[in-house]
Amino acid sequence: MLNSVVLKKIQQKNPDFIFDKKVNSKVLLELAFQKTIQRLRGFKLLLFGRIPNKLFLGRKVQLAYQSNIRFGKYVQLEDYVKVSALCKDKLVFGNNVKIGAYSQVIASTSFDNIGEYIRIGNNVGLGEFAYLGGGGGLEIGDDCIIGQYLSCHPENHNYDDKDTPIRLQGVNRQGIKIGNNCWIGAKVTILDGVTIGDNCVIAAGAVVTKSMLANSVVGGVPAKVLKSRN
Repeated sequence: MLNSVVLKKIQQKNPDFIFDKKVNSKVLLELAFQKTIQRLRGFKLLLFGRIPNKLFLGRKVQLAYQSNIRFGKYVQLEDYVKVSALCKDKLVFGNNVKIGAYSQVIASTSFDNIGEYIRIGNNVGLGEFAYLGGGGGLEIGDDCIIGQYLSCHPENHNYDDKDTPIRLQGVNRQGIKIGNNCWIGAKVTILDGVTIGDNCVIAAGAVVTKSMLANSVVGGVPAKVLKSRN
């Protein structure tokens, strides 16, 4: 009975989902309790005049500049996630997005030169301890699966004048775009100006410094194309 109730709820957002046969009723009961608590936390948006659209919040989630945040359905922000939407446009979570615990989604931190935007597509899963910046704009396409410790930095410091402290020379920004249906491994770093095409696979630990064509398998420091999926 409990199995069918919980399964029905999950299949509302993922129709193809089926529990592993080894998942017992005690595990299901704990899962149902956890998700109920997370769902109730989502209602705190009502305090700010926002209507939560099936939002699930873990413990100690921080949401700053909420007027700039847009949530799709079934967004899950796990424990200790921090979201800051100090940006010119919006910080957007699509439908069925999950952000792993201790991750930070930070459009910008500087009030004298605020960031552009962060847009995360539908059906995106992001592992724990990620850092997503939005200085020059960051876009992640639909159906991406991403391992722990992803780091995206759409901004670079200027440093040409050796007589002036680097911190006073400002920044330059181009933005980062990740296509649809990409698999990005753990501990990947993506730098400013990079576009990753659709259907790419990025190996764990890669440092991506230049754009990659669609259907590429990429790895290394700096990252290069290892083979094509075509």
